[in-house]
Amino acid sequence: MHNPISPHAGEIHHTKGTTISHDTPTTRPAAIDRWRQVTVTGAALFCLVGTLVGTGVIGTRVAESSGGSLAADATLLAPAGPAFGIWSVIYLGLGAYTVWQWLPSRAASPRAGATGWLAAASMVLNGAWLLITQQGWLWLSVVDIVGLLGVLVVLARRLVALPAVGAVDRLVLDGTFGLYLGWVAVAACANIAAALAESGLAVSSTLAESAAVATVVLVALAGLAQALVPALGLSGVRAWVAAAMGWGLLWIAVGRWFDEPRSTPTAVAAVLATAVVVGAVGWAEVRGRGGPGRRPSPRRSPGRTG
Repeated sequence: MHNPISPHAGEIHHTKGTTISHDTPTTRPAAIDRWRQVTVTGAALFCLVGTLVGTGVIGTRVAESSGGSLAADATLLAPAGPAFGIWSVIYLGLGAYTVWQWLPSRAASPRAGATGWLAAASMVLNGAWLLITQQGWLWLSVVDIVGLLGVLVVLARRLVALPAVGAVDRLVLDGTFGLYLGWVAVAACANIAAALAESGLAVSSTLAESAAVATVVLVALAGLAQALVPALGLSGVRAWVAAAMGWGLLWIAVGRWFDEPRSTPTAVAAVLATAVVVGAVGWAEVRGRGGPGRRPSPRRSPGRTG
């Protein structure tokens, strides 16, 4: 039986002029592959229903649900309104992934097998979060989003273990789930802040401001770690993760500078955190490619002259 998370999957070998990719299945999809495809599609439809509810098409907009606790001006860690536009990109990617896993060349591929069930779980948790917040159950929504974050971390690690073969796989899988993970990491902090505010923590208090700054620092450290610590297993998607984290942090800064509740310390911390996360990943990516300069020429042995 083929191991869907084998470290050799996704590699490309050249044998007598023929390129063989381990990410291209040589057997027909098994029954489990078909069940996985159907499950992913069902999860995508459930997520779509949740999205229609959360955007106000058939429900109450997220910003207006839960008594306004999740609005862009509700807490010190709430990103400004335009930040949430990243969901359009993520949902487009999830739709592309749902189609991708039905392609004949991908139905039984190692990457589809390693990510399908987790992708489905992420979409179910996403849709559930949107329905939970309609009821105003903020602490339950915290449990949901933390679970979603955990699922995405595992999924991202599996993507790194099975490197993409081709630009389409890299964009549809690494891009989608990397952005998804980075954004949910920031959104989870905002969600927890909203639950605390609803529980009685004064948004404008010194304690709330200190907690907000500390949380931003922790997010920056997490972004730094995922960029520079290979043992975390996120190196292959770190650029996408950092882009989404930086996006969320930057819009937190904008919100705290130009909207209520205003907080200069939180805004400054968010700007610095953005620079740290994006800068660290940029440095790691350049370093991983051998640096911007030329590689040093090998030294000649003493006494050798051409």
